[in-house]
Amino acid sequence: MSKSRLTIREAFMKSPGPDSVRKGVLLALKGFCMGAADIIPGVSGGTVAFITGIYTDLVDAIRSFDLTFVRRVFTLDFSGALASAHVRFLVCLLFGILTAIVGMARVMHYMLQTHPVEIWSLFFGLIMASILVVGREIEPLNPLHLGCVALGAIGSFLLVGMIPVSTPETLPFIFLCGAIAICAMILPGISGAFLLLMLGKYEYVTRTLKNPFILDNFLVITVFAAGAVVGIIVFSRVLHYLLERWHGATMSVLTGFMIGALRKVWPWKEILETASIRGKIHVLREQNVLPGGMDGEFFLAVGLACAGIMVVLLLERFSRREENA
Repeated sequence: MSKSRLTIREAFMKSPGPDSVRKGVLLALKGFCMGAADIIPGVSGGTVAFITGIYTDLVDAIRSFDLTFVRRVFTLDFSGALASAHVRFLVCLLFGILTAIVGMARVMHYMLQTHPVEIWSLFFGLIMASILVVGREIEPLNPLHLGCVALGAIGSFLLVGMIPVSTPETLPFIFLCGAIAICAMILPGISGAFLLLMLGKYEYVTRTLKNPFILDNFLVITVFAAGAVVGIIVFSRVLHYLLERWHGATMSVLTGFMIGALRKVWPWKEILETASIRGKIHVLREQNVLPGGMDGEFFLAVGLACAGIMVVLLLERFSRREENA
């Protein structure tokens, strides 16, 4: 028995991931930043992955759960499965993501309710700087790639402005919702929560999570989770192929996604339509407006946006230094 555990432990340590405690803690901190971004409407953890320099590693880690991994699991070769998948990388990253989601969800919800302009200003600055960081990866900067940037920006701008629609509650559609929503985790500029709201299933899915052990709810959660697993496995391979084959064009489109997403995080908004979901008011439609005047709130918002820009640039510089160390 001990030999089996030792073998599994050795296989776990051989799996790709941080090779020191310090790097493991740093990866968990990056995961924490991703989790904090994921709980903000309109902000994607994929953006943070780009900033912190782990985007490619994240896509590769998800891709490591392939048919070979599944075959080894079904043949009870757990050591071989652990050694082939990027388990150590994902354990550290997911620890940080889950810690942020559990620990910061209420805080961020409170801040968005009480200080929306200030919080959106901070995230506007974060995404502005992220556009610069990701845009550096566009090579060469030619008319074709600039056209891809424009295409991504227009698509994202229209997407984040769509009004949530009424959709069926059949299990195949729930599976599709899980597959679509999870893809936002590795797409910068688009949040999974927003995609669920747009698909008309945010309230439906969150309602089932409230009582997960009721048979019907458990079935919905299982189907949604299955869709999420299939979606991220398939999409990570598509994205990896695009990055390998057409890196410049793919980075251009992703940069455009982030530019278009600025529409969602513009600090000054006017609410046009709301809906009550599980006793809470959710905004269905809003429009961006200009600030009311150059008062104290305006200068605080500008200062927070500049702070967001500085945070991203410093974080990106630190991440590059870590890579070269």
